[in-house]
Amino acid sequence: MNNTKIKTIGMVVAMEKEVKPFLDNIGTLAMRLKHGDFEVYGYNAEDKQVFLVQSGIGEISAAAATQLLITKYGAEIILNFGVCGGLVKSKKVFDTVIVNGVVHYDFDLSPIDNVPPAQYPNYDSPVIKADFDLISVAKKAMPNAELVICASADKFVTDEKIKERLHKEFSASVCDMECAGVLITANLNDVPVLIVKAVSDSEGGAEEFSKCVHKAATEYVDAFVQILKEF
Repeated sequence: MNNTKIKTIGMVVAMEKEVKPFLDNIGTLAMRLKHGDFEVYGYNAEDKQVFLVQSGIGEISAAAATQLLITKYGAEIILNFGVCGGLVKSKKVFDTVIVNGVVHYDFDLSPIDNVPPAQYPNYDSPVIKADFDLISVAKKAMPNAELVICASADKFVTDEKIKERLHKEFSASVCDMECAGVLITANLNDVPVLIVKAVSDSEGGAEEFSKCVHKAATEYVDAFVQILKEF
């Protein structure tokens, strides 16, 4: 991928609390409109156009937002920024991570096919890899950010036994509710994806999330600005 040729960038961000930190930092707001229930923001950032969709929570909404960005706005790459939960004690609140693999752990064909739980057809592993070139760009902009596997499904995970299982079975160290929908949809369209997350809850669960989600979301705004300069 030749990053210098990228002109149109699509961003999927789930919640209003996650969107707000971007609004004054991306560039010049050129448009704001509704597509059904989606809120779409268009920005001119130097020589690039950035279209940000507030998708809402969950895999289906995130997948639909990703397809909208590709089909309607011609996104050449998809960026998914948002907050995530920590599955292991080493992932502390406000840590920013780069997701290099996603496992949609709710997906399971094992009763009818000879495949492990969470493995999709046409993939050779339950862990679906994000785009190597975009990860390299992000790592250059965020040298201290750890590369992680994210367990993704339509569940807010607070049960410690589930966290332990996801880490043990898939080597996942964070979890969320959108990035599987984003990554799988973009892959079906042959559009590369970069996923960057900030930890908003760990051992404190839902109560910690409510207190920390906004501040956690601000942690990746500077990272986005730096990443944008690399394209």
